[in-house]
Amino acid sequence: MAASELYTKFARVWIPDPEEVWKSAELLKDYKPGDKLLLLHLEEGKDLEYRLDPKTNELPHLRNPDILVGENDLTALSYLHEPAVLHNLRVRFIDSKLIYTYCGIVLVAINPYEQLPIYGEDIINAYSGQNMGDMDPHIFAVAEEAYKQMARDERNQSIIVSGESGAGKTVSAKYAMRYFATVSGSASEANVEEKVLASNPIMESIGNAKTTRNDNSSRFGKYIEIGFDKRYRIIGANMRTYLLEKSRVMFQAEEERNYHIFYQLCASAKLPEFKMLRLGNANNFHYTKQGGSPMIEGVDDAKEMAHTRQACTLLGISESYQMGIFRILAGILHLGNVGFTSRDSDSCTIPPKHEPLSIFCDLMGVDYDEMCHWLCHRKLATATETYIKPISKLQATNARDALAKHIYAKLFNWIVDHVNQALHSAVKQHSFIGVLDIYGFETFEINSFEQFCINYANEKLQQQFNMHVFKLEQEEYMKEQIPWTLIDFYDNQPCINLIESKLGILDLLDEECKMPKGTDDTWAQKLYNTHLNKCALFEKPRLSNKAFIIQHFADKVEYQCEGFLEKNKDTVFEEQIKVLKSSKFKMLPELFQDDEKAISPTTATSSGRTPLTRTPAKPTKGRPGQMAKEHKKTVGHQFRNSLHLLMETLNATTPHYVRCIKPNDFKFPFTFDEKRAVQQLRACGVLETIRISAAGFPSRWTYQEFFSRYRVLMKQKDVLSDRKQTCKNVLEKLIQDKDKYQFGKTKIFFRAGQVAYLEKLRADKLRAACIRIQKIIRGWLLRKKYLRMRRAAITVQRYVRGYQARCYAKFLRRTRAATIIQKYWRMYVIRRRYKIRRTATIVLQSYLRGYLARNRYRKILREHKTVIIHKWVRGWLARIHYKRSMHAIIYLQCCFRRMMAKRELKKLKIEARSVERYKKLHIGMENKIMQLQRKVDEQNKDYKCLMEKLTTLEGIYNSETEKLRSDLERLQLSEEEAKIATGRVLSLQQEINKLRKDLEQTQSEKKSIEEHADRYKQETEQLVSNLKEENSSLKQEKETLNRLIVEQAKKMTETMEKKLVEETKQLELDLNDERLRYQNLLNEFSRLEERYDDLKEEMTLMVNVPKPGHKRTDSTHSSNESEYTFSSEIAETEDIPLRTEEPTEKKVPLDMSLFLKLQKRVTELEQEKQVMQDELDRKEEQVLRSKAKEEERPQIRGAELEYESLKRQELESENKKLKNELNELRKALSEKSAPEVTAPGAPAYRVLMEQLTSVSEELDVRKEEVLILRSQLVSQKEAIQPKNTMTDSTVLLEDVQKMKDKGEIAQAYIGLKETNRLLESQLQSQKRSHENEAEALRGEIQSLKEENNRQQQLLAQNLQLPPEARIEASLQHEITRLTNENLYFEELYADDPKKYQSYRISLYKRMIDLMEQLEKQDKTVRKLKKQLKVFAKKIGELEVGQMENISPGQIIDEPIRPVNIPRKEKDFQGMLEYKKDDEQKLVKNLILELKPRGVAVNLIPGLPAYILFMCVRHADYLNDDQKVRSLLTSTINSIKKVLKKRGDDFETVSFWLSNTCRFLHCLKQYSGEEGFMKHNTSRQNEHCLTNFDLAEYRQVLSDLAIQIYQQLVRVLENILQPMIVSGMLEHETIQGVSGVKPTGLRKRTSSIADEGTYTLDSILRQLNSFHSVMCQHGMDPELIKQVVKQMFYIVGAITLNNLLLRKDMCSWSKGMQIRYNVSQLEEWLRDKNLMNSGAKETLEPLIQAAQLLQVKKKTDDDAEAICSMCNALTTAQIVKVLNLYTPVNEFEERVSVSFIRTIQMRLRDRKDSPQLLMDAKHIFPVTFPFNPSSLALETIQIPASLGLGFISRV
Repeated sequence: MAASELYTKFARVWIPDPEEVWKSAELLKDYKPGDKLLLLHLEEGKDLEYRLDPKTNELPHLRNPDILVGENDLTALSYLHEPAVLHNLRVRFIDSKLIYTYCGIVLVAINPYEQLPIYGEDIINAYSGQNMGDMDPHIFAVAEEAYKQMARDERNQSIIVSGESGAGKTVSAKYAMRYFATVSGSASEANVEEKVLASNPIMESIGNAKTTRNDNSSRFGKYIEIGFDKRYRIIGANMRTYLLEKSRVMFQAEEERNYHIFYQLCASAKLPEFKMLRLGNANNFHYTKQGGSPMIEGVDDAKEMAHTRQACTLLGISESYQMGIFRILAGILHLGNVGFTSRDSDSCTIPPKHEPLSIFCDLMGVDYDEMCHWLCHRKLATATETYIKPISKLQATNARDALAKHIYAKLFNWIVDHVNQALHSAVKQHSFIGVLDIYGFETFEINSFEQFCINYANEKLQQQFNMHVFKLEQEEYMKEQIPWTLIDFYDNQPCINLIESKLGILDLLDEECKMPKGTDDTWAQKLYNTHLNKCALFEKPRLSNKAFIIQHFADKVEYQCEGFLEKNKDTVFEEQIKVLKSSKFKMLPELFQDDEKAISPTTATSSGRTPLTRTPAKPTKGRPGQMAKEHKKTVGHQFRNSLHLLMETLNATTPHYVRCIKPNDFKFPFTFDEKRAVQQLRACGVLETIRISAAGFPSRWTYQEFFSRYRVLMKQKDVLSDRKQTCKNVLEKLIQDKDKYQFGKTKIFFRAGQVAYLEKLRADKLRAACIRIQKIIRGWLLRKKYLRMRRAAITVQRYVRGYQARCYAKFLRRTRAATIIQKYWRMYVIRRRYKIRRTATIVLQSYLRGYLARNRYRKILREHKTVIIHKWVRGWLARIHYKRSMHAIIYLQCCFRRMMAKRELKKLKIEARSVERYKKLHIGMENKIMQLQRKVDEQNKDYKCLMEKLTTLEGIYNSETEKLRSDLERLQLSEEEAKIATGRVLSLQQEINKLRKDLEQTQSEKKSIEEHADRYKQETEQLVSNLKEENSSLKQEKETLNRLIVEQAKKMTETMEKKLVEETKQLELDLNDERLRYQNLLNEFSRLEERYDDLKEEMTLMVNVPKPGHKRTDSTHSSNESEYTFSSEIAETEDIPLRTEEPTEKKVPLDMSLFLKLQKRVTELEQEKQVMQDELDRKEEQVLRSKAKEEERPQIRGAELEYESLKRQELESENKKLKNELNELRKALSEKSAPEVTAPGAPAYRVLMEQLTSVSEELDVRKEEVLILRSQLVSQKEAIQPKNTMTDSTVLLEDVQKMKDKGEIAQAYIGLKETNRLLESQLQSQKRSHENEAEALRGEIQSLKEENNRQQQLLAQNLQLPPEARIEASLQHEITRLTNENLYFEELYADDPKKYQSYRISLYKRMIDLMEQLEKQDKTVRKLKKQLKVFAKKIGELEVGQMENISPGQIIDEPIRPVNIPRKEKDFQGMLEYKKDDEQKLVKNLILELKPRGVAVNLIPGLPAYILFMCVRHADYLNDDQKVRSLLTSTINSIKKVLKKRGDDFETVSFWLSNTCRFLHCLKQYSGEEGFMKHNTSRQNEHCLTNFDLAEYRQVLSDLAIQIYQQLVRVLENILQPMIVSGMLEHETIQGVSGVKPTGLRKRTSSIADEGTYTLDSILRQLNSFHSVMCQHGMDPELIKQVVKQMFYIVGAITLNNLLLRKDMCSWSKGMQIRYNVSQLEEWLRDKNLMNSGAKETLEPLIQAAQLLQVKKKTDDDAEAICSMCNALTTAQIVKVLNLYTPVNEFEERVSVSFIRTIQMRLRDRKDSPQLLMDAKHIFPVTFPFNPSSLALETIQIPASLGLGFISRV
């Protein structure tokens, strides 16, 4: 396809622009051949007519598709030209913040002028071992490629770093060296890599300075060779320097500085050791103040000085030499202040006693007068004589400056020599990697000798670069067997010949320097005569005769001839040098020793830079004058020689190129100046690389990748089984011109632009397919929309018609209803009207009839009342008349009767005086006497009867009399009571009278009060209404406040919960960090231990040279001695016999048990001290609070406290009794330890029975005390309540009686309410306190009961135990009881810390006494056991002797009967017995030679651990501490040996991790500690260890298990690491989802080819293998979960790290692949029931990264969703993924810069780690939860395959 056919409408092109260099535009119509102009549309929105060049008719450059923009490799672009390169670099630098880009074999590095987090150790680990094209461009990738090629090809490598000043060359070289130092490590313990890195601050201080372009510009070039041994570890380094800028010592331009070291010295002048240098501010010295900028922003020169001195110390430069260096540097500064005064035009002088010169002479140790003389004079030598000539002031100043430059150059060389000596290694160097940090092409307004040398060096380097690129291209074509066509590239050999050939510029310059009267002008004329018009690369400026122009490969440069000769000669007066050589300062003559020898090409140049090489010149034989001749070599000649040597070195190595670009001249971060960038790209050869690539076949695809990418352009019939043939057939159809592509063996090669054409075809095909899909989908959507609308319309119609029908029916119903309503309403109205009228008529009739009836009734009533009145009046009148008549009649009768009575009275008076009257009276008296006589007789008769009756009644009377007397007495008493009651009644009556008076008074007052109360009531009602209103408002406020309080409470609870969760998480993190730190220390310890063993072995191999007759000792002789060897705490001479067999030279092993115990005891004492201090503070606070409470507490608590104190005293006395009884028991048991001690009649037995009875009596006493306490509590409760109520009522009555007015009543009411509340609260508090006291007493009683029960159980158990264990058990119980008692007294003395402290001290003393007694008992038991063994042996001997005394005849004579003897099954105790001599055999067969695969597969899981523990049990049973110690130590050392020997085998490490954990669990399970015995059976509890506490060994085994776990993690990491990236990222699990992006496949040809492609199935199979092995070995489930969690973390971390470093992996389709792969891993977890292991959570960052690749990334809502979703990713990781996101197809969109800025703004407050990559080497802290075994030890059988026949079951 012709190139012109690509210039169609909407095609985008690049056009030149004076400001932006290149500007993008779009064609508005198709280009046709012959058109003179193009119609373009610029991105700013303007239209432009672009005219083509009529001569060349060259079309503008085409722009690459957007999908290719931002490529990692510039050569992968389809259109390779300058604007494409510039745009790609700009997009990567500005938009994606990527500073590194490949350009073929060149790494282009743009200085960001900002610190980036991409150089950490995690990044180094990520790039280590990776191929160069697999990861994103980085300086580490270049360093890794060099290191890998050195190791594979065994060829030396070079990294050439070049660029302008300020482009970042030094930093890039520094990072490359750091990479080598980190990856390779050193071969010795001298840390050579640290020394290599330490050379950087030294060289920067003496060779770097601030310029207008760079604050830390290297003013010299250096080539560092980093040496490696055969194992490719750093062993040393060597440095060569080139072209030091000496002129900077005496002159600096504006805004520049001298070398850093001078300002560092001035900043540190106040240090005591620098007082002698007599320095000050940098502005006080001529050599440091010329630039006017003595400070660098952000740089502390004093701190930098400290770093420099530290680096010097690290490199072995002693303090004396350092002070010597600083003296010389200070002398140079003082020399610059030396001034001259002119005598005349040809002579000058120095003022007498000139201070700067005297200081210089003092520091240099030279004579003042001599130096003063030769600074103002010089010696001239002729053939016949010599004479001294004065010099002018200008010449003297120049001589002074030349001397200063010469001294500094010599000092620079001396420091470089010493640095090389420090970096030199005695080990033979196998290979090296050289790092060349050299200046780039320079062009300024005024260019002199320095720029000429620099550009000459760059011409040489560019020629080497071009040849290397050409060679690589040729190798690639030949490798793929495609036709090779010669590529035309720029050859700068003519320019090099112009400079260095015979009669070249340098040759003419040297010739002119030899001329006595040679000048710069004569040299310029020679140049013009020799090269002008003869060489096309040499030109003469039009307006100058003292300059010349050279056409370099980068640009034309005009050089000024002034100063060339002087700088090339580098003149220094010999007399001044001789004065310095005669110095008393020893270091100064050392600097000039080279002047006496043949100088190699390292001599200083007057141009200001020093070319150096560390290769010494070969000694030559010749005349003595040859030395002088060699000394007179010019600077140009020396530089040419050193440059040739450098090129020879580079040509002998494989070069790697780093081109540093300076993006702007203002040091602005991430600011890209297109003009400056293009200049540097042209100068550094990047564009030349592009041109060479574009001239051939720059785009390269493998057949499979081409098929995957362009499968859409093929038809089904075109697809064959042979991918290569398929691609050929398709390409022949797509591209007609066969010259545009070539078929290689494995790749297809395309010329420039063809990939863009194929992409266009692919995009058109996909666009057509998309249009078709859109057409069908849109039609389907419209049809669906039409049907939906039709259904909606029908539905609407149906509902509308239904609505209308319902409305009509409603209307009919309403009309009918209205008619009915009208009918009934009218009827109702008429009926109502009728009823009203009828009612009105009836009412009228009733009222009228009533009125008439009432009138008639009133008339009748009046008549009736009139008759009655008449009747009563008439009757009254008649009665009045009758009364008057009767009164008159009666009066008359009375008067008449009075008169008649008076007459009768007179008659009676007369008769009374006569006798007849008396007679009549006597006759009546006689009758009466007769009657009385009869009555007397009758009475006599009655009297007789009565006397009889009286005699009968006298007895009755006498009995009744007594009763009556008692009744009388009772009545008398009642009478007295009645009298008293009468008195009381009287008093009560008086009181009643008084009360009546008071009542009357009260009633009067009541009336007044009621009146007042009425008024008060009204006021109160008003007040109440007001208060109600206020109350309602207050209620509202209260509700609002309550609501606010509730909300605040919710918020506070939420915040508190959050804080609690955060604190919990923080504590967990701290715990994990502490565990991790401890386990890392263990890891480091194990590493150092292995290193120590290795060194020990090496030492033995070096020292123990086998001699004739030498007999070797057993290899396992020292296996029992290690740092884990334990010895007994107390060594008894009777227990441990002397070992005379051991050699005396043997060192005493470290008593590790004593060390661990002491360490543990120290930590416990420190913790206890801290706890006691905290407790003391807490007790003091409690005392203060209790004092405050006691002041408010009522007095009733006094009695209770007294009672409690009495109870406490009683309990203490009882406790003392129990202690005394226990001591008696102990004494009784200690007196006799024979079995008869437990006999029923024994004293101990009696003591035990007495103890039992006393305990039972004590229990009864406690029960009675409990009942008493309960009754007292109840009585106190009942007494408190009425007392409170009575006091309340009396107070209330008294208060009421005292109240008189209304104010007192209101106040009393309020006070009464408050009093009630206070009393109620007091009652509740007292009730609670009493309840708490009662509960405490109940708890105390319960604890006493439990203690009593425990005592009884203990006594019963002690009676059942064997005698030797009985004493120990009782003492152990005593310790436990005292501990509980301690806790009790701690609570009891909570308010009195002093008592508690004294109690604790006494308790410790008692515990110490008990421990001493226990130790004594142990010793006694041991002695008794030994005696028992002796007795048993004697008994055995006696039995044997008795058997021998029986004669054989006696045995024969006895008849032998065949008896069936039943075999009794032996009851095994779960122990294994072995001899001491068989220990090594046991360890060897069970550990060292046991194979996990094979024999161990068929064993019970953990069988070796069970066997070892059963052996330990037997040693414990025998109480043989030496055997236990030896066995455990041998076991630990043997496991370490196995893991050291076969530590790379996963099965071995897993097997011994499982067995170590099982061994640890067995030691815990059978330790006898209650915490570990909960799940044991009774039989297992019987198997517990009885004599030894192996807690320290448990700690050692736990540490060993941690080390094995860490080794297991490293093993599985090494197995998984090669699979992860390929299986999780590169392999397409879902075929066809991700299209391969057209990257061009320009990886390095030297990259290691993939050995095999791993898939996700490979990872899953490996995980299944790991899991099955761990399950087969019986590993604890919790430990398996931790291993799986660690494996998944490794998978997630490595995958995410590679994703963050690979731009080609950050796409939407790759995110789908990753999520699918993660789902497969989760499915694996579900299948293995490991979802709760925490493994899934470790994949969360990877899951979120995959989701981030797939979510929308446009709007603010998307940004908010991303911020909330990606909580497991750091801000740096999120921004990195967004920056790396790359569309695979043109239909995807890139992430805009504004969106990334939005994300950064939203995440700026997130506090997370700035680290970009996850730490893939991180190991989670491991824990070993206790997992007891249900397997009974006595049931374990030992297989014969283990070869343990020498051990027997017990």
